[in-house]
Amino acid sequence: MDSVSQIALGAAVGVATMGRRTAPWKAALWGGLCGTLPDLDALIDHGDAVSNMTLHRAETHALFWLTLASPVLAGLAALLARERDRFGRWWLATWLVLVTHPLLDAMTVYGTQLALPFSDWPWGVGSVFIIDPLYTLPLLIGLAVSLARRGAPGRLRANAIGLLLSTCYLGWSVLAQTIVEDRVRGALAAAGDPAAREVPMLVTPTAFNTVLWRVVVMRGERYDEGFVSLLDGARAPRFASFERGLPLHARVRELPAVERMTRFTHGFWRLAERDGRIVLTDLRMGQEPYYVFAFAVAALSPNPGLQPLTPVRVGGRQGMEVGASLRWLRDRALGADSFPPGFPARRTMPASAPHPDLPASRAGAAR
Repeated sequence: MDSVSQIALGAAVGVATMGRRTAPWKAALWGGLCGTLPDLDALIDHGDAVSNMTLHRAETHALFWLTLASPVLAGLAALLARERDRFGRWWLATWLVLVTHPLLDAMTVYGTQLALPFSDWPWGVGSVFIIDPLYTLPLLIGLAVSLARRGAPGRLRANAIGLLLSTCYLGWSVLAQTIVEDRVRGALAAAGDPAAREVPMLVTPTAFNTVLWRVVVMRGERYDEGFVSLLDGARAPRFASFERGLPLHARVRELPAVERMTRFTHGFWRLAERDGRIVLTDLRMGQEPYYVFAFAVAALSPNPGLQPLTPVRVGGRQGMEVGASLRWLRDRALGADSFPPGFPARRTMPASAPHPDLPASRAGAAR
């Protein structure tokens, strides 16, 4: 999640855990500080763009290492607060603040390596966007009320309510994600898709909400992308189909950067030739044609073969019309049947239509 959310969560957890055992401002200050510490790994340069991406949210987000660090940080907190007799409570508060940071990050789609050093698997539920005001505002409001009501009875209750509401929102996000995935798989099955229940599918919320969801369906040599709102009613989702670049993958699959990215993205990637270079794109974050993470991994050679490159980040969201995109986001969330600005909608098909991958006999039956 974004830094504001992590600071707010850390401060709220600190206040809730310390209770009346210390001044709330002390617990909030220390909680906010510890809540942002794990993200300092973003300042480390690992030598290339792919490593910098895939090694973010690694050791500093691992539950094991954070647990080992918690008593040291708690001792510092107790010393600075002049409350060494309350070291045990500071330890609990510090540990809870530290571990809730990566657990919240794991609710996004990025990938958080919670189990290091035992496993480097990047966990990512993908049910919340990296910035979501409906998660963060309850934390900020509850914390602000608790800190402002000095001496008032029950003043810590607002902070607890804020924590409860934000946690319930995370639960809602998982439920909404499940609803959308079931709806899409049901629509594909109704269209006669034999792989509807097993096909790899990514369901993630669009920016700042959990009403409008982006869906990516992997189809071997292609992938389909579409958008589903909880307010769409009974309308079947529509998808656009794109080439995935598997022939290029056969040529670069052994490059370390490609191996790392194909695993880190859980298979949601594509390869394409661009300006004489082979570019690997993470399909999980962004949307056609604008993606957050795309890396040039090799250069085409005049002779047969490729020249490996030190991975560099390319593309991004240049050319994206922010105002038009936000207006589309609002309208589409409310149920408008449209694709975002810049989206190649001319290649779309409804989920209720037979998919091009289906054999002719099944396609005819689906009609």
